[in-house]
Amino acid sequence: MKNNIVIVDGLRSPIAKAYGKLNGVQADELGSIIARELVLRSGIDYDRFDEVIIGNVAQPNHAANIARVIALKAGFGVSTPAYTVHRNCASGMQSISSAIEKINSNQGDLYLVGGVESMSNIPLLHTNEFKNLMTQISNTKNILTKVKILSKLKIKDLKPIIGLISGLTDPISGQIMGKTAENLANEFKISRQMQDEYALNSHKKVQMALENKIFEDEIHPIISKNAQIFKDDGVRINQTIEALSKLKPIFDSHGTVTAGNSSQVSDGAAMLIICTETKAKELGLEPLGIIKDYAYIGLEPNKMGLGPVYATQKLLSKSKISFNQIDLVELNEAFASQVIANIEAFKSSSFAKKHFNGNVLGEINPDILNVNGGAIALGHPVGMSGTRIVLHLIKELKRRGLKKGLATLCVGGGQGASFLLEV
Repeated sequence: MKNNIVIVDGLRSPIAKAYGKLNGVQADELGSIIARELVLRSGIDYDRFDEVIIGNVAQPNHAANIARVIALKAGFGVSTPAYTVHRNCASGMQSISSAIEKINSNQGDLYLVGGVESMSNIPLLHTNEFKNLMTQISNTKNILTKVKILSKLKIKDLKPIIGLISGLTDPISGQIMGKTAENLANEFKISRQMQDEYALNSHKKVQMALENKIFEDEIHPIISKNAQIFKDDGVRINQTIEALSKLKPIFDSHGTVTAGNSSQVSDGAAMLIICTETKAKELGLEPLGIIKDYAYIGLEPNKMGLGPVYATQKLLSKSKISFNQIDLVELNEAFASQVIANIEAFKSSSFAKKHFNGNVLGEINPDILNVNGGAIALGHPVGMSGTRIVLHLIKELKRRGLKKGLATLCVGGGQGASFLLEV
C-alpha cells in the first residue's frame, strides 16, 4: 500500500445473544454508543476526522444510511460526511478497506470505521399479496371499497416472511448458510464429532478468556434505558461434549451441522480509528499496529465457507510473505465444519494443485488459531464481526509480544476476506 495505515485504537460492545439483553437497542443506537466512547477516549477532536464509514448488513428502515445516523448521534458535526458499506459478513472489514482506499487516493488521513448489527431487530416482512391489498386500501377513501378489498384477504397472505432467514439464504444457490456448511462437511468428510469437539474448544477458550479478563480492554458496556450488559453472554459456561452431541441437525435432517456447532445469531458493534502513520505522529498518538495489506476474492456461493483459504492465498501472494511468518490467526467461526474445512484446505496438496497451481499455503498450528475462542461461543453479529476480529487480533498480538497476524472470514454469497496486521 502507498501509506502505512495504522490502527490508533478500537472498542466494541459486549456481544449479546439475539432477542436477549440488546433486543431493545436498535443498531444505530448501539453503534453510536461505541463510536462516541471511542472518540472521547482517543482525545481526538471530532472535527479532525475526514469521514465515518460503517458496515451493516440488515440496514434498518428507520435509519437509512446508518453510518450517518451513528455519526451524528455519536457527536460528529454535521459537516463530517458518513456512508454505509455492505459486504455481508465482511461489512466490518469493508469499512476499513474503504477508508484505506480513500487515504491512498489522498481523500483524507483520519477515519472512524466499524461494523454494527442488531440481528434481534431484523424485521418480519409481509407477503406481496398482503402488501398489495394494503396499498389498495390506503389508496381509496370509500369505506365500502375498503371492505370489498379486505374481503379478498386470505389467511395464507398473513404468514410473515422471516427477514433473518431470508437474509441468510443465498439467492444464487438457493441455500441457507447452514446448508453450505453441510456441503463442506460432506466434501471434506468432517464428522459430527469433529465439529462438536471444535465447538466445545471454542466455548472453553472463551470461558478462559472471560475468567482472565482478556476482553475487558476492548469492551465498553451498553447501559441505556432499554439495556444493561457488561460482557459477552453467548458462551455456555462449562459446556460439555455430551450436551452438544444431543442437539439435532437443523439444516439437513441427515446432516451434522447443529445449533451447537454453528455461530450464534447475535447483536453487537465494533469501531476502530485508523489513519496514516504520519497523522498519528502529528496527533501524538501511539498506534496499536499497522494494517499491512488486505484481499477479497469470490468463489462458489454454495461453498462460501472456503473464503478464508482463497482470500489468504491472494493476500500472501500480493504481500510476498509466506504463511509460516504468521504468528496468530483469527478465522471467523461461522460454522465448525467451515473452520475445519479451511484448516484442511490450507495444508492440502491436492486442493493447492487444483486451485493454486500447487502452492500449499501451510498448516495452521492449532495453538495460534482463535486463541481466545470465536463466534461459535461469542456470537456472529454479521456486520460487526469483521471489525471485531481485526480489533481482537491486533490487541492479542500486542498482548503476546508477537508481530504478524491474519484476520480472515468467509462471506455469504461466496466471497472471502483476509487482512494482514503487524505490530
